Amino acid sequence: MTNITPRDLSDLLENVAAAARSNDTVSVREVLEQFGERSITPVVLVIAVILISPISGVPGMPTLSACLIILLAVQALGGRRRLWVPDILLRQRMSGARLEKMVGWLRKPSAFVDRHSTSRLTVLTRGPVRLMTLLACICIPLAWPILEILPFVTSIGAFTVALLVFGLFMDDGLYVLAGYGMIALTLGVGLFFLV
Repeated sequence: MTNITPRDLSDLLENVAAAARSNDTVSVREVLEQFGERSITPVVLVIAVILISPISGVPGMPTLSACLIILLAVQALGGRRRLWVPDILLRQRMSGARLEKMVGWLRKPSAFVDRHSTSRLTVLTRGPVRLMTLLACICIPLAWPILEILPFVTSIGAFTVALLVFGLFMDDGLYVLAGYGMIALTLGVGLFFLV
């Protein structure tokens, strides 16, 4: 059962904390159960936010997160309302204490973001632009399994995905715009070092 109907990022993290407190180790299934089966976008947001934290340095977390985000974003892009995740991913477990510590680490930044979000620039959160944003959320994690050998580098991509999906979740196009700004910045830095 869902503990809190998520209205913002703080509520989403509180649901994660509820799952983390349930056992010494917590499965992906137990975390997802806190959100129900009809909430694809919030779940993508939670996974991206988790990967922004130091937990991204745990071996396997970037790859697992990439698989989940891509799978769920594809479903959202296809208009699926009820999320589906294969059992092999649902069985993956992580430390409940580490997950709860991550939530604590993110509480203050999340509260700040929630206070500074509102419905605006909605042309960037609906229609064709929404579909383009979901497509970006599919493309960004594709490199994470390879980048996993570089500690915490995947947090940059996760931050970008979090900005994009938070904008969609809160109907706040300013965050979507910031997410595209991060994409442009990342590509610019990458090209600078390649040239």
